[in-house]
Amino acid sequence: MRAPSFWWRRPGHAGLAARLLSPLGFLYAAGTAYRLRRAGWRACVPVLCCGNIGAGGSGKTPVVLDLAQRAMARGRRPAILSRGYGGHAPAGTRVNPATHTPRDVGDEPLLLARIAPCYVGADRAVSARRAIADGADCLIMDDGFQNPTLHQDASLVVVDGYVGFGNGRVLPAGPLREPVAAGLARAGGVVVIGPDLHGIAATLGGDPPCFTARLRENTHDVPADRPVIAFAGIGRPAKFFDGLARCGLRPRRGLAFADHHVYTAAECRRLCALAEEWDACLVTTEKDAVRLPPAFRAHVHTVGLQLEWTLPTMPEHILDLWLGRMKDG
Repeated sequence: MRAPSFWWRRPGHAGLAARLLSPLGFLYAAGTAYRLRRAGWRACVPVLCCGNIGAGGSGKTPVVLDLAQRAMARGRRPAILSRGYGGHAPAGTRVNPATHTPRDVGDEPLLLARIAPCYVGADRAVSARRAIADGADCLIMDDGFQNPTLHQDASLVVVDGYVGFGNGRVLPAGPLREPVAAGLARAGGVVVIGPDLHGIAATLGGDPPCFTARLRENTHDVPADRPVIAFAGIGRPAKFFDGLARCGLRPRRGLAFADHHVYTAAECRRLCALAEEWDACLVTTEKDAVRLPPAFRAHVHTVGLQLEWTLPTMPEHILDLWLGRMKDG
């Protein structure tokens, strides 16, 4: 499903649909709060959660990849825990990019496993035990801020600076999984990705601390002398299309699909037909690329993302917050 447009209106301007759905949002928030009362399993190694308060893509995965690489540069052995959305592998499965497919483990874990060992499953405690048994000395959760199965020693709320917290309402009235105040009360820090158009850093006032970064598109794989047909099935496809435009690549067509969309043979043929019609090259995200049939993927150019922190001290402060935590018992 695609997010309705009223989710992204400013608070106070969400419209009739959001107001009518607000009672359901209250129930959803109550259910989240009740679930979070459960005490999670406490691992014997530091656990960092990179999550969000809102549904959809906010830039969590690039943050996880960046911090995992920095942890390894410090001589640590991180493992990444992911839900594996859309996959059917048993909880605690270690992802093998050479043999697993998105139908097995989801799309994001295939990207994460290129950097560090990645384990999938809704019960993060099961994955954590397996990762620790395999030698991990620290754990990073990609999403799962509202998942109570594993105790989090430190947590980051990642926010897309372009949309902020949307209309400020809880699902289905808005994009939030819980009220902003409730989520920030548990967070050890906030990471705003992209320009802070909603003044989140100023609103926080340093509690919790706010870190800022931006995503830089790597378009080296895209021919500069040909038209572009772009397509994406991510949380906010428009963010991908806008990023291409900032790099000087203005797509002749931008086709948006639902997050985690599995591309059919008919859709692949349609994309190929469009590319032939415009004498253009097809361009998509790394996350989409792993979901494409191999034969079709060979004809598609992939644009990767590089996280750039506003200050080089920011990720080091996060690592100190996470890896410096003393374990109780």
